[in-house]
Amino acid sequence: MTALIQTIETPDGAFTILADDRQRVMSSGWTSDVEAILDRLSAANRPEDLREGETDAAAAALAYYAGDLSAIDDVAVKQTGTALQLAGWSALRSIEPGEPLTYTGFATRLDNPRAVRAAASICARNAPALFVPCHRVLRTDGTLGGFAWGIDVKESLLVRESRAH
Repeated sequence: MTALIQTIETPDGAFTILADDRQRVMSSGWTSDVEAILDRLSAANRPEDLREGETDAAAAALAYYAGDLSAIDDVAVKQTGTALQLAGWSALRSIEPGEPLTYTGFATRLDNPRAVRAAASICARNAPALFVPCHRVLRTDGTLGGFAWGIDVKESLLVRESRAH
């Protein structure tokens, strides 16, 4: 499979998007390091060929940063995982901007309020960051917790979303 890779500039720094030949985002994040984007995927899910090109998702990301927080909602993504992971990633897309959940609240949304560690793992394994907004999940005590692309980026995204809310 041939995939497209594109890096754009955002207020939070370089943002790189990896999309398959059908323009579905496979991986994305706040870096210009292509290897860091590829490392978010299992070896079996990495594309054989990579070429620089325009992705449909880049326009959505730029629109998000310009204030249209819903621009990322309809971007197609391609994720591979367990049934629970797929359900979790889908549920992440239903969290409204400016209304973050705790890991406990996220686990409850998955119909298993005691599966807090599983909820955290789903967030940690989310490759198409921003488009599947795992940044909208906080520690149970309400603090930021971890984020693959850094706490500063997570905080910036949450502040941006809370202002527009």
